[in-house]
Amino acid sequence: MKEITVTELRDMQSGGEAFVLIDVREPHEHESAQMGGTLIPMGEVVDHLSEIPKSGTVVIHCRSGVRSAAVIKMLEEQHGYTNLYNLKGGIMAWSREIDPSISVS
Repeated sequence: MKEITVTELRDMQSGGEAFVLIDVREPHEHESAQMGGTLIPMGEVVDHLSEIPKSGTVVIHCRSGVRSAAVIKMLEEQHGYTNLYNLKGGIMAWSREIDPSISVS
């Protein structure tokens, strides 16, 4: 599985690189801490395939990287995606390494 670090993601953002960011956490998690992107909860991903492009760079994140990895595995194996990147450490790593103002409990 392809992964990127939070530092690489920050560099993509600051460099103006085109990518799609998808958050697969639950709505209450997204409300309390977010780093942008589109919210598609893990259990609803299959219902929102049209919102997940099959070309270009798509970064998927969750709280720690576990749920996003499971979503990526499913999308690759069952729906033929090849352009997905897991955010290593998820929003917890983003909070710890990039933006400490984001509180993730």
